[in-house]
Amino acid sequence: MDHSRVPVLEALQEFRRRGDVVYGPPGHKQGAGADPRVVDIVGEGVFASDVLSLNGLDDRRESQGVLTRAEELMADAVGAEHAFFSTCGSSLSVKTAMLAVAGPGEKLLVSRNAHKSVIAALIVNGVDPVWVHPKFDAERHLAHPPEPDDVRRALAAHPDAKGMLLITPTDWGSCADIAAVAHVCHAHDVPLIVDEAWGAHLPFHPDLPPWGMNADADLVVTSVHKMGGAVEQSSVFHLQGDRVSPEVLKQREDLLGTTSSSSLVYATLDGWRRHMVEQGHGLLDTALRRAARIRKAVADLPGLRLMGDEVVQEGLTTQLDPLRITIDVRELGISGMQAAEWLRAHCHVDFGSSDTCRIGGQITHADDDRTENLFVDSLNRLVENAGTIGPGPQVHLPAPRALELEQAVRPRDAFFAEAEHVPADRAVGRVAAEMLSPYPPGVPVVAPGEVITAEVVDYLTSGVAAGMLVPDAADPALRTLRVTAR
Repeated sequence: MDHSRVPVLEALQEFRRRGDVVYGPPGHKQGAGADPRVVDIVGEGVFASDVLSLNGLDDRRESQGVLTRAEELMADAVGAEHAFFSTCGSSLSVKTAMLAVAGPGEKLLVSRNAHKSVIAALIVNGVDPVWVHPKFDAERHLAHPPEPDDVRRALAAHPDAKGMLLITPTDWGSCADIAAVAHVCHAHDVPLIVDEAWGAHLPFHPDLPPWGMNADADLVVTSVHKMGGAVEQSSVFHLQGDRVSPEVLKQREDLLGTTSSSSLVYATLDGWRRHMVEQGHGLLDTALRRAARIRKAVADLPGLRLMGDEVVQEGLTTQLDPLRITIDVRELGISGMQAAEWLRAHCHVDFGSSDTCRIGGQITHADDDRTENLFVDSLNRLVENAGTIGPGPQVHLPAPRALELEQAVRPRDAFFAEAEHVPADRAVGRVAAEMLSPYPPGVPVVAPGEVITAEVVDYLTSGVAAGMLVPDAADPALRTLRVTAR
């Protein structure tokens, strides 16, 4: 296929050339009605590019096939049979993918280190989850993806499960053995869905971990805004084989997706695909070399512990994305949350992830010498000034097994059940009616329907006292928890 073509961008350019006057949405009419004070900050191009697909980029019959051609080019670029653009982020895309595989009351294997959007999908579609617990790293207090044998055991115990949802890479860069998990799933004739939100860059360089489509996954969801070059909320479904019907997937997407898709998202997805096909290998080659230099420099800084290939050698994970740089800061006597806040306040550097133990940053094709040096210099300053930050309140980290809670009630049933608020210490032994997800990264410690334990309450309440954010809790201060009524 001709990857120099960008159907969405070309249609947008033609729309501007024609000078069409639109008597329909958006109401700002390509910026004419926008507040000049807003335009001054976000730019004229944002509004000028905000055009409806129907009767804008394309006609009402979609006879030019603008979006269809762009999606076909994307599929070809990454080795999928079908690709579908989504403008609602992978939080919605993963819900759609799950809905295409399992329906209300049916079972689906789900990696328990899933993002809160996955738990939300279980609530929305009423699926009965079979949790496949990740491989816990007690030393680092970190969850790596589950192993193929874990999936095999779960399928043997639940032969009526409709498929498996695997999360890889994790927020910290750990990667699953997708091919082996796919082999297990296919031996049971069920599809493998991969939530590869952090892996949009993987198809475009051989030195990166395997890409889901190349590793025989059936359905892969990516967030191109995370590690790619498209704007926020840009997501793509990739599909191959016949275990998931493209017709069913499209219908489920139509059920959940917006009817007012953003042309800004479509255009940047289209342009990113062309960029990667034409220049991606070279750009990612540079990024990999840059990340290697940063890793070497960080490894030499006292008090910082870089997560590297030792986790692979120790058998904790299959591979590591070298562009995801995860740094344990506990030897400095501070938490990752404190480190992130200090770096923002004193170095004007924002790390994408932080928790009790660590901070995490990403290097992409967009980085340059300035941002490379700033990354290392800022961490140098953090090391030098850690003594002035002072230890915060102690977070009581639970043992790995304490995070494997009993699922007493289906998530949907618990979420919509009659509920009550009880003091946190009196919630032990009760069934949760809410999600409790420290953010970032947004992986629920407690999901609706799980039985709350003393260890988890101690972890979360001590974490909040130390600065942990739990934004989806009914009471973010966690003085009370929402539980199903007796």
